[in-house]
This record gives sequence, structure tokens and C-alpha cells, in this order.
Amino acid sequence: MQTAEPEVLDAQARRKVMTVLFIGVFMAALDSAVMAPAVPALKATFGVGNSQIGMLTIIFSLFTLMSTTLMASLGDRYGRRPVFLLNVLGFGLGSLLIALAPSYWWLLVGRAVQGFSSGGVTPIASAMIGDAFPREERGKALGMFGATFGMAFLLGPLVASFILVMLSWHWIFLLNIPVSILVFWMGLSRLPAKQHVENLAPLDWGGVLLVTLVLTGLVLGINRVLDDALGFLVWPWLLLLALIGLAGLIAVERKAVMPVVPLNLFAQPQLALTYTLCAGSGFGMGSVLFISTVAVEGTGAAPDRAGLMLIPLVLASTVGSMLFGQLLNRLGARLVMLIGFGTLSLGSAMLALTGMGPGIWIFMPASILIGLGVGIVVGGTLRTVVLNKVAPEQRGAAQGLVNVGISVGNLMVVAILGALADAWGGGMQGLMVAYFASALLMAGMFMLSLGLEGKSEAEGLSPEVQRA
Repeated sequence: MQTAEPEVLDAQARRKVMTVLFIGVFMAALDSAVMAPAVPALKATFGVGNSQIGMLTIIFSLFTLMSTTLMASLGDRYGRRPVFLLNVLGFGLGSLLIALAPSYWWLLVGRAVQGFSSGGVTPIASAMIGDAFPREERGKALGMFGATFGMAFLLGPLVASFILVMLSWHWIFLLNIPVSILVFWMGLSRLPAKQHVENLAPLDWGGVLLVTLVLTGLVLGINRVLDDALGFLVWPWLLLLALIGLAGLIAVERKAVMPVVPLNLFAQPQLALTYTLCAGSGFGMGSVLFISTVAVEGTGAAPDRAGLMLIPLVLASTVGSMLFGQLLNRLGARLVMLIGFGTLSLGSAMLALTGMGPGIWIFMPASILIGLGVGIVVGGTLRTVVLNKVAPEQRGAAQGLVNVGISVGNLMVVAILGALADAWGGGMQGLMVAYFASALLMAGMFMLSLGLEGKSEAEGLSPEVQRA
């Protein structure tokens, strides 16, 4: 039985809520985008190599995934405003630890705090959109969230490069502190509060621990697949650990009164399909990782200019997210996702042809198509489907699973596309095989998207009534 919908806010209050949430999500997204330009300075400051720097990303991803379901569950139990605002402050604290880090190990601690706090920003913000906005406006609002990531990855390297030239790498992270304080202060008065709930069931600590076990095994296992030396001896055991933990998680969550991972969500065919598509959209987003290498290998671009060739991709992603967020109610989730995955599949196939002669003339339209497709599939559509299918008291947990699905798909890119590219000799030939494989996978997601409800079905109307 679903509880009543929270009272929808008026237009002015919704704008205030959106401002706070947008700044918070943009801060978290921008921080990920500024890491790459800061890498040389971090390596020089702490005297570490590429593998140690790579751990900064692994630690951040691991702690983000570990905290996502926990923070989402806490938001459902105790209210989204306090959980969101505490995580925003936590993100600022992590940034401070990084900026003041006296050693590499303190740097890792700061990234862990940032990652743990990041897990409570985007999912909680998405759930708050469901609470504050009427059904017909959720897609547009969540499309704005999707656009923040495109904007962040466009502006992040430029902002970071400017700060590195004018100041030092420390200020890249110190800037998060006043922003986090501003979001906290604004959120106290602008974000809606939840009424106190009596007789809450105890927190599902067994579920929390097992989720941590599953995601730790999964993240570390995937990141060890391509290790040249001992990787083969390690990653199968880590993935086996994740499978064992998953079996235990299912058993525990079936008995939990308020499970941190509500299994009833997967019993709904539309939600189960949506979470599968989330992993596919994460894979599509992650495939962007190798495009700058294609620019170098396939078009002959200089390595220091390859990043500039991705600007059209980022702009297309931002436009796709915002445009199709607004069109969602008119087109329906099924058509939007078909367009998104179809565009991604076509763009990936075209990109694979870059090394066969056309060069820049096929690279540019291919990258634009990929950017547009990523903006569509990672925008607000899947989050909106989930919001409209779950009870208000499960919105946080349901949105947390969206993030987990996207992150898992993102991680799989390195294991699958990286392994394929290396197996075929690396270079442009290997990348051709990798992106043809990506095109096939996106085509598979296109076929799965046919199972989503159309516009008339989602509104609970028969096609006949809809036509009338």
C-alpha cells in the first residue's frame, strides 16, 4: 500500500528548491571533472605514479557506491533535507582534507570522505524532485540534473586549468568549501522538511554491510581485470565474493522490515527493466573515456588538443539532456530511450570507422551523436520512470539504485572495451573493435527499451482513450 503523495510545492517554492539542488549536484559533478587537470600537480607534490593516482578514482567510486543505498534509505526514514545537507557539508570536509593533505594517504582519506558524501547528493536530490514537483514536470527538472554533468565536464577542465595557472591545485578543492556552506545555508530555509515519523523499524545494518561487501568485491574485481601481472589471480575471487555477498543480501533483505535495498522494486517488471537500462546508459556514458584516444589515433590530432575535440560532444550531451527532459511527457519514456540508445549505437558504429580513412569528417559527427545519445539516456528519463513507479517512502532507495546501476555500467566499460582494445593489438584497430562492440551493446539496449511503457500506458490510459 502506497502512502499519500507529499504536498506539491507552488512554482516559486519549486524554483527555490531547484536552485539549491542544482548547485549541490553541480558541485559534486564539477569535482569529478577537475581531477584530470590536477593529476600532474598531484603526482609532483606527493611523488606518486599513475597507479597510485588511479587509486583516487577507485576510492571515490567505491565509497560513493557504498554510501548510495545507505544515504537513500536514511533519506526515506528521517527526511531528505537533513541527509542531503549533511552530505553536502561532508563533501566540503572531504575537499578540505584533500587541500590540506600532508601526504598521499591523507589524500586518499579526503577522496573517501568526498565519495561517501557524494553518494548522498544526487540520489537524494532526485528523490526530492519527486516530492516537490508534479508528475508532469519531473522529467524537465531531472533533465536539468543530467545537463549539470555535461556542463561540469565542459567547464571543469577550463576552471581547473585557470586555477592551476593563477594559484595552485589546492584551490581547486578549497573552492568547494564556501559552495557547500552556501548550499547548506540556503537549504535550511528552501528545502521542504519531513514530518517526524514514530515507531521506525531499526536500520537494516545487515543489508548495509552486505551491500558494502557486494560493491567492494564488484568495484575492485572489475578494476583488476586488466592487470598485467597478478590481476587474473585476484579479480575472479573478488567477483566471487560479490556473488556470495549478493546471495546473502537477497536472503537478508527478504526478512528486513525496512530493507536498505527493497526487493519489491525488482518484482515490478518496469522497474527491473529500468534498472537494467540504467546499467546500459552507464556503459554508454563510460564509453566516452576512449574517444580522445580515437581523436589522436584516428584523426592524427595532437594529444594536447584532443580534449578540445570533445567540446561538441559535451555540448550535444547537455542539449540532449535538457531538450528530451522537456519532451519526455510529450513523447513518453519508451520513445525517448529508443532515440537515445539508437543514437548511441549509430554514433559508436560511426566512431569505429574513424580509422578507416575519413578521419575528422566522420569523427566529429560520430562524437556529436554519442554526446547526444549520452545526454538522452543518462538524463532524467529513467529517473522519472522510477519516481513515477514507486511509493513516496521508497523514492530515495529507488533513486539510489539508479545511481548504482549507472555506476556499475560505467565501471564495466574499462573491463570490456579496454580488454577488447588490448586483445586486438591496441591502437586504432583495437579501438575499432571496441566501439563496434559498444554499438552492438547499445543496439541491445535499444531492443530492451521496447519493453518500456509508452506514453499512453504510463498515464494509465488505453491507446484508444489516448487517441480520443
